[in-house]
Amino acid sequence: MYVIGLMSGTSADGVDAALVDIRGTGHDLKITLKAFRTFPYPTAFRERLLQVMTGGTVEDVCHLNGALGEWFARAALKVLKAAGVSPRRVALIGSHGQTLHHLPKPRREPVIGSVRSTLQLGAPAVIAERTGITTVADFRSRDLAAGGEGAPLTPYLHYLLFRHPSRARAVVNIGGICNLTYLPAGGALQSVRAFDTGPGNMVVDGAVRHVTGGRHQFDRSGRLARAGKVDEGLLRRLLQHPFLRRRPPKSTGREEFGERFIDRFVLLGRLAGLVDADLVATATAFTARTIVDAQKFLPRRVAEVFISGGGARNPTLVRMLQEAWEGIPVRPVEALGWNGRALEAVAFAVLAYQHAKGVPCNLPQVTGAKRAVVLGMIVPH
Repeated sequence: MYVIGLMSGTSADGVDAALVDIRGTGHDLKITLKAFRTFPYPTAFRERLLQVMTGGTVEDVCHLNGALGEWFARAALKVLKAAGVSPRRVALIGSHGQTLHHLPKPRREPVIGSVRSTLQLGAPAVIAERTGITTVADFRSRDLAAGGEGAPLTPYLHYLLFRHPSRARAVVNIGGICNLTYLPAGGALQSVRAFDTGPGNMVVDGAVRHVTGGRHQFDRSGRLARAGKVDEGLLRRLLQHPFLRRRPPKSTGREEFGERFIDRFVLLGRLAGLVDADLVATATAFTARTIVDAQKFLPRRVAEVFISGGGARNPTLVRMLQEAWEGIPVRPVEALGWNGRALEAVAFAVLAYQHAKGVPCNLPQVTGAKRAVVLGMIVPH
């Protein structure tokens, strides 16, 4: 069955589109990536998105929901054109959408009680209408309704693709936010552990925007960080963040490590006399340390680490991880035969397939949900 997966992560830099051939039943699936493309947002559109995440109006949210639906639909049709595949041959689209806000920590609401919530934009009805393909979306809400964090959801795919009969592995996805999946040697699905470790590229990218006046959006090839010196005092202060001490299940986002956190980090750095490169180096070291320090939450030591996401293409960050992981090999998931950029989009193709098959694939031991549930809501073509 051909399924398209669509994803835009917390970095909000564009839509990843993967065409995937999926076959099998239950948790015994054969997954083949047939085509993958990334479609970046124009700079002005991305800036509007980021602004709405922290202070937009209801009108902005309404408009962007429809506009993102159009972006996602175009991405789906373009990846099909690149693959030479007709939309008529595609059974489903699984669209994560663009997270606008994520509130997994229960909030009290008078009369109702505790409420967990999340909001992803990118109208699935628009996607289904423009493509003529049945679309599954809103994957996180069901897990939240079942008492979970709604994240991370990609560990299900990590288990299907990367488990090993004799070696315990960690799979680390370094997007805007970073998540870590622990795959025990020869373990069953129920033995998988995973959680968000903290910021991935989010604080680094924010520091780069600050020091370049918005001329650059990320630290290309880790050059700025490589030229700077880590301020150990500021790094120790950053590592005191309460989220980093919380035990899993846990997830996070811009609500904790977005613009307010970045502004304060830059202010503290400037007060300490840090130059531009030192700020970026310290932000990069912060990401590396939060990932490696997360080992304390794992049941056992891992034998090898595989990384994906934008952070895997930052040589300075990768070097910091390799140095801090004390002799454990750190390699990209490409070493296992997979395109690391495509993994999250592939994950939502798989979740859509499992929705159609009625297979629960949230992991309660990961998200904290009371039970395993089928994820997503469907919009027929």
